[in-house]
Amino acid sequence: MLNILSGIIDESVAPFTVDYLVVAGGASGGSSVISGGGGAGGARCTVDSTGGGGSLESALTLSVTTSYSITIGGGGAAAVGSFISGNAGANSTFHTITSTGGGKGAAYTKNDAGSGGSGGGANGDDTVSYTGGAASPSGQGRAGGNGQAGTPFRGGGGGGAGTVGVNGSSGGNGGNAISTSISGISPSPNYAGGGGRGWTGQSGASGTGGSGIGGNGGTATAAATAGAVNTGSGGGGGGDTGYTTSGAGGSGVVILRYPAARTISFGAGVTGTESAASGGYKRATITAATAGTVSWS
Repeated sequence: MLNILSGIIDESVAPFTVDYLVVAGGASGGSSVISGGGGAGGARCTVDSTGGGGSLESALTLSVTTSYSITIGGGGAAAVGSFISGNAGANSTFHTITSTGGGKGAAYTKNDAGSGGSGGGANGDDTVSYTGGAASPSGQGRAGGNGQAGTPFRGGGGGGAGTVGVNGSSGGNGGNAISTSISGISPSPNYAGGGGRGWTGQSGASGTGGSGIGGNGGTATAAATAGAVNTGSGGGGGGDTGYTTSGAGGSGVVILRYPAARTISFGAGVTGTESAASGGYKRATITAATAGTVSWS
């Protein structure tokens, strides 16, 4: 703010720039064999890389006189039962930035892979090669993998923020995540990996989760695994009898980087931590928030 009498800018209330990573909740895969993996939540970032392979987003200019809204999207619940499609992840938001929850993985005969931040994997089928869910809106993630028709028939992997889910004919692994240094952690963590397909019930293994954080598909002897929490990763598709339940999607996260001179405050219902200053910045990692707010001083 400009002091009119002195002509000096009051730095204590001057606008400041905030870099962000906003990751939505990942989706779950479909239950039982021949299912698709869950799509990762959308990832929007201003540092290093952003979802969908697009250009980096622009940092926000904020004020100490304003509180800013924030919501962390939950992961989609696991699909339970025989041939039940997965559940979409929920959106994450920070101020004007919204990342879209991941698209559900399809179950055998359902043919309904969901669109989302990254698309869910399609199911396999006897005669039709179904298409994985789309990354919609574009610029947050990648499409889910297509199912494979014929004998054997196999589901596709859920899309990740970095790469598309792998088609059923090529292994059905989840799409890869993106990596960003915004948190100041070394090596840079991964966010938003896709879930692997469920066991085929014929020949061929289940799919693995993208970048080691997406959920692995279930098998005839092991349960599907969930996407890693606070990474927005998709869950794996279900396996055979006794292991049919799919993996849940991982919850989202918001990470903010801002000048070291600023200090963040977390409103009611917001769970977050602020790091010590390093390299001229502080960082806040918010792991849970429902219609909450943050502000700075």
